[in-house]
Amino acid sequence: MSPESPKNTTSNKTKAIAAEPSNFLRQIIEHDLAQPLYQQRPLRHDADGNALPPLITRFPPEPNGYLHIGHAKSICLNFGLAAEYQSRAGGARCNMRLDDTNPVKEDVEYVDSILDAVRWLGFDWEANGQTHLHYASDYFAQLYQFAEVLIEHGKAYVDSQTADEIHAKRGNFNQAGQNSPYRNRSVEENLQLFRAMRAGEFSDGQHVLRLKIEMQHPNIVMRDPVIYRIRHAHHHRTGDQWCIYPLYDFTHCISDALEFVSHSICTLEFENNRPLYDWILNALKEAGVFSEPLPHQHEFARLNLTYTLTSKRKLLQLVAEKCVDGWDDPRMPTIVGIRRRGYTPESLRLFCERIGVSKADSWIDMSTLEQALRDDLDAKAPRATAVLKPLKLVIENFPENGSEACSAPRHPHHPEWGKREFNFTREVWIEADDFMLEPVKGFFRLYPPSNDQAGGRVRLRHGFVIECTGVELDSNGQVKQVNARYFPDSKSGTPGSDNYKVKGNIHWLSVLDALPVEVRLYDHLFTTPQPDSGENNFLDYLNPHSKQIITAYLEPSMKNVQAGERFQFERHGYFIADAIDSQVGKPVFNRTVALKDTWK
Repeated sequence: MSPESPKNTTSNKTKAIAAEPSNFLRQIIEHDLAQPLYQQRPLRHDADGNALPPLITRFPPEPNGYLHIGHAKSICLNFGLAAEYQSRAGGARCNMRLDDTNPVKEDVEYVDSILDAVRWLGFDWEANGQTHLHYASDYFAQLYQFAEVLIEHGKAYVDSQTADEIHAKRGNFNQAGQNSPYRNRSVEENLQLFRAMRAGEFSDGQHVLRLKIEMQHPNIVMRDPVIYRIRHAHHHRTGDQWCIYPLYDFTHCISDALEFVSHSICTLEFENNRPLYDWILNALKEAGVFSEPLPHQHEFARLNLTYTLTSKRKLLQLVAEKCVDGWDDPRMPTIVGIRRRGYTPESLRLFCERIGVSKADSWIDMSTLEQALRDDLDAKAPRATAVLKPLKLVIENFPENGSEACSAPRHPHHPEWGKREFNFTREVWIEADDFMLEPVKGFFRLYPPSNDQAGGRVRLRHGFVIECTGVELDSNGQVKQVNARYFPDSKSGTPGSDNYKVKGNIHWLSVLDALPVEVRLYDHLFTTPQPDSGENNFLDYLNPHSKQIITAYLEPSMKNVQAGERFQFERHGYFIADAIDSQVGKPVFNRTVALKDTWK
């Protein structure tokens, strides 16, 4: 469900959220844990004989796709709250549960990717030596039994209408629903039909099981919702054991109760379903199946991040229509894509902490996520020199076969990491942006001499001061080479080098030593901050320049980097050696995020 466009500007909302991170759920939890029902939970035990913590949360995704950045917020929230309260009396835990009730759309590939994503973010489902990994399919037998209990208590019936007929009689916000002609079947007939459904005697769609609530209810969700359907489909865990499968609204609340979840935390789109969640659990409590305290659902605002999507259906469409290079495309907001792009789990946890948790929908600017990554990587990413738009610079007064050893720290704040060694030679690569034929005001880099004025003078970072002496153009009038002279007594770190006062300090690499590598520069996947808001067709806003592949030059020490290693390419941003395509001796780098644009 797409949120409405925000009334305030994105930047203002982002600043407010960043300035006052909050989590209203902590207040709810603190209140609940002070109540006797929750304080007495450690006196009760689960099916394995383990004492129940006062606080149990859960993360229950459906394995029908890859998790995205919105799921990361839910993972950090549910597992994070459990970790926060772990040291309290009685402890706390978060269950991991796969909601695998739709065999048509689910796959083991998605299960594995989900579990891997949660672990990568730094969480697990172990508590007190016990594993709390569950599947909704673990409960198929119990769910079936509970459905029969509801039938026996006159609270569920088998409906033989078609799906279209059920939908038509459901009504809408302005029109009450109509009772099914099969609503008053006897308990015996309903049980007989439901058991025949279970036995595989009917085809898909021939019957469904519905709750008997109220077809005139103002909340459409409560108008006799379907809770079981016939699906002759192979399940990835239960095989062909079942041909009827429970729907999410029925499965979810019962799974929570079976796992003794205390706080069922979900996003706001499930707020309308909360009365159904409570109705089912209370109906089963009245039938003697469950007892207090029952799980309670609490909703929070989903993550709406600018320039991207957090809809599984739309992300699947991007993959299916080959708008991206798969689920792990570094432009995708999937956790596998974000991970391949170079984001760290620490940066995502920091991001989730900064944006807080509220009940009000808002948009978070992508810059907030990017800044969390910069703040995380600044202290731990080694530095390296890269030239992304190479332009040849010839030092005319340097020997043709000469070489001068230079060095730079691997990290400016970690001298213990040592230094990077590289050579200064007659021909070097510089960034094309560091030269202008006709310099504008405030341009303090290289430009040719003109009107008896000397050319631009800069320091080659960690090297010598040079002065531009001329330029060579190709047949199209484009700059193909810049010429300069160097000052032998200006080498960085040598006595007297600080006598040269220059405003420009540019990056460079020796033409003889530089390593040519493939570098992928990524931008926003969409050209507008809210590509799927309102009536927008998000495909109309795909950014044709979201991926650019170039050949860049890197310092020679980068040749043997391992896939997954991260670096700050000074001036350009943070990069990672691609997890799939990078090889030792032939690295491929993805730009994770650019540096703030403050370099002059």
